[in-house]
Amino acid sequence: MNSLLTFFFPLIRDLTWIFLLHFLLVTFFILVIISARRPVGVAFAWIFIVMTFPLIGISLYILIGERPVGRSLMRKIARMSKDYDAVACRMRQRFEVDRTQLPLEGRALSLLAASKNGSPAIAGNQIELFTNSLEILQKFIDAINGAKKSLHLEFYIWALGGDADRVGEALIAASKRGVTCQVLLDSLGSKDWLKSHWPKRFRNAGIQVTEALPIQIGRFQFRRADIRLHRKIFVIDGLVAWTGSMNLVDPRMFKQDSGVGEWVDALVRIEGPVVSQFDLTFLFDWSVATSGVTRFNDLNPEISAPTGAVLAQEFASGPVYRDDILYQVLLSAMMDAREELTITTPYFGPDDGLIQALMAAANRGVKVTLIVPKLNDSTLVAWSSRSIYADLLSAGVNIAEFRGGLLHTKSMLIDKRIAIFGSVNFDQRSLRLNFEISLIVYSEDFCKKLEALVNSYLQHSDFVDTQAWASRPRWRMMLENAAHLASPLL
Repeated sequence: MNSLLTFFFPLIRDLTWIFLLHFLLVTFFILVIISARRPVGVAFAWIFIVMTFPLIGISLYILIGERPVGRSLMRKIARMSKDYDAVACRMRQRFEVDRTQLPLEGRALSLLAASKNGSPAIAGNQIELFTNSLEILQKFIDAINGAKKSLHLEFYIWALGGDADRVGEALIAASKRGVTCQVLLDSLGSKDWLKSHWPKRFRNAGIQVTEALPIQIGRFQFRRADIRLHRKIFVIDGLVAWTGSMNLVDPRMFKQDSGVGEWVDALVRIEGPVVSQFDLTFLFDWSVATSGVTRFNDLNPEISAPTGAVLAQEFASGPVYRDDILYQVLLSAMMDAREELTITTPYFGPDDGLIQALMAAANRGVKVTLIVPKLNDSTLVAWSSRSIYADLLSAGVNIAEFRGGLLHTKSMLIDKRIAIFGSVNFDQRSLRLNFEISLIVYSEDFCKKLEALVNSYLQHSDFVDTQAWASRPRWRMMLENAAHLASPLL
């Protein structure tokens, strides 16, 4: 008996220490999760993962659980924001009178979007909607060939091949004739391009290239790895800006092995005073991301003369400033809708607040239409989004699944009078993690063009039938509901 005790006692003692260490470690991270005061669903999802799979859960939490971008980068952003905020303040004062031209239903939304040092609504713009990706790339090339002073490009993805390479060749030629060219690309989204021969060719031609938010192994505990620069901005000579959903890719060659067809995108071409807001955002992002730049020096942006009659407002968002303002704007827009609300998004993963806002709009008589791709390159997102269908359908929300490729256009059309158009997906990543860019347009003429585009999507879509959806196999429902448990973390 004594020999058995002698044998098992060290083993029991070691297991006790292991269980104690496990308990203390899990308890510590649960307290960390609680202390951050994040949305309840997100907090419970993390607590469940940490308690159920401690090693995997704790590793994931260290990797992507918080929203930091790193102490040094935060200090740089804070330092540069002082100058940027002063410029934004002067711009709001200069164009304050333009807000009086807004339709009544747009004034509150405009004030909200401009709050916390955002950009104001500005009159006198001309905005064109483009929907053919190859035509857009050719327009880019033509604009580059005609540029006289500067070319500022900021994209999440620059993909190799096709007409995207022709854009690169045009930039090299522009730089050689004396045009200042600056290219800012996300480290993860453009990783293949950044590892190719193109950056060296660009730098040899005098083009400045900066990699935003580089992923550095060993620094995950200081900077979250999946916070990305998701903006799409192209500014030519400070006079013309392009923005929207399209990355710098040739759709004929981009992700052809994903099995979802060609990506379907849209961009707007902007002329007028609001272009200065996009250039200001680019210059701020460039200053933050570029090593060696210690201050934001673009204190007097050139503002072009009015070229049209459209009221518009640039709307930048991100995880380290104007916290959650994007969420508030989208929520407010949905709550303000009185007649019609149409949303297009490739990735649909809203939280309970936005789901309830959609259902409330439908229940009060608003015609709510959600257009998403039938096939998605993210299977988990597709499963998770479909778990919400039943609730939305029961409230009267129309859900259309686009079958003509991966619908990548991100837009919100409110009462055919206000449009929100840009890089923002209707998911937690865009709402709370990524650096995003949007254009808010207060123009019935532009909204008619966007409505025509939306209707063309609907012609190639299948509406989800409420009864057929309710009778789908139970295993599918269970799979979708299980995927939805991870939606706060997607």
